[in-house]
Amino acid sequence: MDRLWSPWRYQYVSRVAPDAECIFCAIPADSDDRRNFVLYRGRHNFVLLNLYPYTSGHLMVAPYAHVPRLADLDEPVLSELILLAQRAERALTAVYRPEGLNVGMNLGECAGAGIAGHLHLHVLPRWRGDTNFMTTVGETRVMPEALETTWERLRDAFRSP
Repeated sequence: MDRLWSPWRYQYVSRVAPDAECIFCAIPADSDDRRNFVLYRGRHNFVLLNLYPYTSGHLMVAPYAHVPRLADLDEPVLSELILLAQRAERALTAVYRPEGLNVGMNLGECAGAGIAGHLHLHVLPRWRGDTNFMTTVGETRVMPEALETTWERLRDAFRSP
C-alpha cells in the first residue's frame, strides 16, 4: 500500500466546530479513564485510544499542554512523548503482533489534523491487507474488535513497564 487514505473521516473532521472544547484538554481533566479510553497517564503526556481508529489498537499520545506545534513543547514533554510512543510500540507489538506500525503527527489543519490546536502523535498497528474493498467502495472500516476490548487489552500492556 503506497498511501493511507481515509476519506470516511471527512465527515468527522468537517463536523468539529472551531469553538468546540478541545478533547485533548477535556479528557485528561476527567478521571474516568475507562469511559475516555485513557490507557496511561504520564507526567506530561497521556495515551488514549482513537475513537475513530484506522485499525484495532490505533492509539494516540498527547501532551497535557494545549499547543499546536512541536516547537511549543519543552524538552521534558518531548522526551516523555517519544518514550510513550516507544512504550506504545512495545504494547501494540505484544498484544496485536502487527507486521508494521504507522507513527506520526499531522501538524496544522491543512496537514490533516482534525484537532489542529492540540498536537498528538498517532501510533497504529498495520498488517498486509488491512484495507480492502469495504474501505474503498463502501467508505466503511470493518473493525474486528470493540474499543472497550481494545482498551482492556492495551491497558493491561501499559501497566507493565
